[in-house]
Amino acid sequence: MFAHDFVRNAYLAGTFIALASGTLGWLVVLRAEVFASDALGHVAFVGAIAAALIGVSEPIGLLVATIIVAAAMAGLGQRGAADDTSIGITFAWILGIGILLITLLATSSAGGSGIEAANALFGSIYSLTLASAVQSAASACGVTLIALVAFRPLLLATLDAEQAVVRGLPVRWLGIGFLVLLAVVTAESTQAVGAMLVLGLIAAPAGAAHQLTARPYAGLAVSAGLAVAAMWAGLALSYEVPKLPPSSAIVGLAAAAYAVAGLSRRARSRAGPRSG
Repeated sequence: MFAHDFVRNAYLAGTFIALASGTLGWLVVLRAEVFASDALGHVAFVGAIAAALIGVSEPIGLLVATIIVAAAMAGLGQRGAADDTSIGITFAWILGIGILLITLLATSSAGGSGIEAANALFGSIYSLTLASAVQSAASACGVTLIALVAFRPLLLATLDAEQAVVRGLPVRWLGIGFLVLLAVVTAESTQAVGAMLVLGLIAAPAGAAHQLTARPYAGLAVSAGLAVAAMWAGLALSYEVPKLPPSSAIVGLAAAAYAVAGLSRRARSRAGPRSG
């Protein structure tokens, strides 16, 4: 299957998108900001509609919309962390704008571009060009590197914000920066698995990692590894089964990993008292 350009492009972009999703996802679960990730996925879809309406590139619309809304959510929350209230308000506001933009798109001369916007709902990773794949891979790689560099301060700010403040860490700016990174990953992941399923790629491998180990660096590695494995296997499976969308295969395998991790944790907890 690697004889095809579209497969190679999908694996190039998908590998680094999954790596970034798994890395940030572990922190998303730890910081209890899964709802923020879901909201940003819907923002990405609205950004795609806006891009189609005004005639700009879809990736630009995705990226700009998610970054602006992520910064807004961080600003409304305490210490740069988006709380449920600010996320819920932003979520409702964005959905309202989305309905308006869909109406405008349907009645405008750009209505034919709605196909591109619809692709943002479910992903179109096999349609990526080489240039788009390289751009997505570079963006995701940059996000991963920044997250790894900032991991220790972010970890302390998440687990003990007061101690982080005493040590002089800019807790608020760390929170804002993290949500901006999450926005970039969400925008890139939307191209791979779609706005409706992006939460699965970010949260499922991370949730599995949290159930398998409590050690931060081990959990980070497991989360990233599971996300990449789901991406690779999902792309291969969808290629072998043409009627199976790659986004469904990828997120389905990520969810399966979470389910297996949950069963494994239950089995260990049951075996623990008996062995003791």
